[in-house]
Amino acid sequence: MQAYYNIYCVLCMHEENTGFGLNTDFLEANVINIVLLFSGLVYVLKQFLGSTLSTRQQKVLTAIQESEERLQKANTRLVESEKQFKQTEMVIKQIEQEAIVTAEKVRNSILAQGKLDIQRLTEAGKVSIAIAERQVREQIQQQITHLAIRQVTLDLEKQMNLSIQSKIIDENIMKLGDKL
Repeated sequence: MQAYYNIYCVLCMHEENTGFGLNTDFLEANVINIVLLFSGLVYVLKQFLGSTLSTRQQKVLTAIQESEERLQKANTRLVESEKQFKQTEMVIKQIEQEAIVTAEKVRNSILAQGKLDIQRLTEAGKVSIAIAERQVREQIQQQITHLAIRQVTLDLEKQMNLSIQSKIIDENIMKLGDKL
């Protein structure tokens, strides 16, 4: 802090008679030294800073180009992904539609097969019923016939005596004699 104060005091020093002004004596004011120092600094720093800035600029440009290339590739991949997504959606919709059509065909096929099965079972049932009815009729007829023959046999046995039996036998023998 003291150093700043001293510099301030030196700058502010002036003679009471002369006032504050510009010193035109170049040798006394060290203007040449300052100019030489400044130009040397500019020359040295120009090359150093110029090469550093040039290298840095090249790195930044390369990074920007790489970023632009990555952006372009990313955009290309995005477009391709969107196309693939749209194609996938179309394929999914097509598969869904085919599934609906197939399900409808299978449903109709099952219904048609069910109707055929019902019709076949109905016809088979009718045939079975008809067969069962015929068998029952035949059994009933056989039973009736058997009962009728039994009844007739019983009636004949009750009504038949020796004289009727001999009369039937004689008539049958006569019929046989006429045929010979």
